[in-house]
Amino acid sequence: MTVILIGILLVFMIIGAIIAVETDDLLSAIISVGAVGFGLSVVFLLLQAPDVAMTQIVVEILVLVILIRATISRDLTFISGPREFFGMVVAISLVLVLLLVGVRVFEHLPAFGEPVMENAVPVCSRGYLTDCLSGTGSTNVVTAILLDFRAHDTLGEGTILFTALLGVLVVLRKQARRRKKEGEEE
Repeated sequence: MTVILIGILLVFMIIGAIIAVETDDLLSAIISVGAVGFGLSVVFLLLQAPDVAMTQIVVEILVLVILIRATISRDLTFISGPREFFGMVVAISLVLVLLLVGVRVFEHLPAFGEPVMENAVPVCSRGYLTDCLSGTGSTNVVTAILLDFRAHDTLGEGTILFTALLGVLVVLRKQARRRKKEGEEE
C-alpha cells in the first residue's frame, strides 16, 4: 500500500513541477513548487525518514514565505473569465487528492498511546538502544544516534538548511541592491 501512495505522490509532484515550469503566472509557479516540496515531505514520512521530512518542511516554508512575499510585491494579476473556473476545478481536485492521500497515510499510523517502537523495524531500533553505550560511549541515546550512528544524515540535513539560508540571503541581497539602484536613478 505504501508503494501505491508513493507512486500517487510522485505523479502529483511531477504534475506540480510541470505546472510550475509551464505557467506564466509567477505566484502560480511558486505555489506549484510548494506543492511539490510538501509532497516530497510526505514521501519522506512514508519512507520512515521523519527527520528528513521535518527538514524539508522547514526549508519549504521558509522559501515559500519569502518567494510569495517577493512575488506579491511585484505581480498583481487577477484571474477572471474561463480561466477562473478551470483554476477552481484544478484546485478542488488537488485538495481532494491530498485529502484522500492524507486519510490513507493516517490509517497506517499507530493509535494514540500505542508504543511506536513495537511497530518499528526491530533490528534498527533495538540495535540503537542496546549498542548505544558500548558502541559510542554516550549515555544519551538521541545524541548517539544523531552524531554517531547517523552522522552523515545529520551533516546532510545541516548542509541543506545552510544552503537554503544562503540562497535566500543571496536573493534578498540582489533585490535590495536593485531597489537601491532604482532609488538612486530617480
